[in-house]
Parts: sequence; C-alpha cells; structure tokens
Amino acid sequence: MIRRTDDLSLQARARFDAIIDVRSPSEFAHDHIPGAINLPVLDDAERAEVGTVYVQTSKFLARRIGAAKVARNIAAHLDAALGDRDGAFRPLVHCWRGGQRSGAMAAVMDQIGWPVTVLDGGYRTWRRRVQTALYGPADDLTVILLDGGTGSGKTEVLARLADRGVQTLDLEGLARHRGSLFGAWRDRPQPSQALFESRLFTALEALDPARPVVVEAESSRIGARTVPPALWRAMGRASVIELSAPVAARAAFSARAYADIGADPDAVEAVLGRLPPHHSRDTISAWKALARSGATETLAASLIAEHYDPAYRRQSARRDRPLLGRVEMSAVSYPELDRAAGEIADTLSRGEGFCSQRLAP
Repeated sequence: MIRRTDDLSLQARARFDAIIDVRSPSEFAHDHIPGAINLPVLDDAERAEVGTVYVQTSKFLARRIGAAKVARNIAAHLDAALGDRDGAFRPLVHCWRGGQRSGAMAAVMDQIGWPVTVLDGGYRTWRRRVQTALYGPADDLTVILLDGGTGSGKTEVLARLADRGVQTLDLEGLARHRGSLFGAWRDRPQPSQALFESRLFTALEALDPARPVVVEAESSRIGARTVPPALWRAMGRASVIELSAPVAARAAFSARAYADIGADPDAVEAVLGRLPPHHSRDTISAWKALARSGATETLAASLIAEHYDPAYRRQSARRDRPLLGRVEMSAVSYPELDRAAGEIADTLSRGEGFCSQRLAP
C-alpha cells in the first residue's frame, strides 16, 4: 500500500531510509531537500522532448513516449542506486507536485514490497515550509554576532566555537562565499537562493532554541545570496562579540586565507575594478600593481587600512547593538584563535557578561 504524507518535520524525515527526488537533474540542482538523492524518472532532455510532443503533436503520444522512458529510467535506478536495498527499505518519494512522476516510482516500489510513502504536494510542500520559517517572525531565535575587521579570523573562531559545543551558524559555508569582494570560492559556484535557504533552514531546525547561536556578522548579502528576513531581523537585534587585531596581523592572515585568489593577478584586478568609485584612479592602479607583483600581504594591508576598516567603522557607527565584549589579539595565529574561541566559549557557557581581554601571543 502506498502511503502519503505532508509531514516534513525533522523527526518525520528521520523515519525514512532515503528521500528520493525523482525530478529532473536541473530541478534538483536548483533546490532540493538537503540529504535527498536524485533519481530522475525523466532527465532534462527527456522531459523537454515529452513536453514538446504533448504541446505540438499528441497528448496520447507524449504519454506513451514518456511512460516508456520512465519505465526504462526506473529500471536503471533499481539495478544501480537501489540495487543493494533490502525489503525493509523505507523511502519517501516526491516530484514537483506529488503527481505522475512520483506516482510512477512509488507504484513500482509498492509492487516490489517496499513500504513507500509519497510526499503530498511534492517539492512545493518543502518550499512552503522553508519560506514560512525564513520569511516569518522567528522571534524565538537568539543570535550573538561575532564581529571584527577584515582578517580578524572570524570564520576560524566560529569553527573553533562549534568544536567546543557552542551553537553556531556558518552562513558563509552555506552560501559558498566568504562575504567580501574577494570572497568567491574558486571553481565552486554559489547555490541558488532557494537552495541556500533550504540549507539554512535545515541548519536552523537542528538548533536548540533555548540556547543562543553565534553567527558571523555579515551584510544582508553574502556574494549573490540574500540573508532571509527572519534571520536578518534576529541578527539586527543581536549582541556583539568583537575580535580585534592590528592591521599588519590581519593582512598576514588575509594573505594566507585568500591565497587562492591572490595567486591569480587577473582575478584580483577584476575585483579591484569593481571597488566603489570614491577610491582614486591612482590608488586602484597602485593596488593592481601590487597584485601583479605578487605582493599580496602589502596589498591586503593597504586594502584593510584604506577600504575595509573605514567601511567597518561606518557600519559600526550606524548599528545600535550591545557590545558583550572585545577579544584583542596581537596576531591572527592559530594558537591565538584557539585561545579566543576558548575564552568566548567559556564565557558563553557561564552565561556571564563578557569582559574585554587581551590574549597574549
């Protein structure tokens, strides 16, 4: 018997051995339930072919051609991706609306004897759940922002906080972007806005709302992706812990962290060409010359002092957020980042006011 459900809670999803998305690869790439596997009953070319026949020739012929292709594709999945599943396999199957494509896969699985469930409403049920959470109130989320100037090691400290059991949310990791002009990940494009939101939603639903979550301070856009309203509002009312280090120390760290793009002078020059127009032509030319000469640390220091830090001070002046404290580091080195994370984690675990401290090198 084919079961049906519209329950996509974390607990409900965990009851299935696999979530099988039978939409085409392009639909899956645009957005999908995180953790789902894509076993398309029609690939993109086949779907386009069947649709063309349906509109231009004959609905009957389109259905016959489509049925043959669907049957062959399902057979291939049974032999390959599903070939090692035993009789206790419990799949949740869905397509776009929970209609013909998921129905075809579910019918075969039911005949095999697998206790298969079809998602009512298909992918659209998932998308509505994500939008309701990320575009609704989200008043139960308590955020603490980890802030600091460019090169202060915020992402590194965030990862170390997670290792210490602190609840964290890595927006840059979810968005596949480091959140600055130079932040694109080489050879790894950003997910679509919808997929970014799906990944963000699943990260949020795994959190304990009774505990605060530490989030790196970002602008409302991370590369080409936008932080959804509910989280952005929570970040806007958050208290702040600030990391501080000298320009030279931050420049040295930035040169290491951005070594991938620093090794490509053409890519650096392209980014410099997108800087705001208030920088003089001579200044930008000097930065491009540093990029061409491979002086990445000198370039980073100049950009921090003349571009990033002034922008950071302007943004900080406009914000009205309580400062829990500041951790000062004389170098952005791995030992000091470890100590910074340990100090922050200890203070958060005690629930006390955060005292400004200087961490010795």
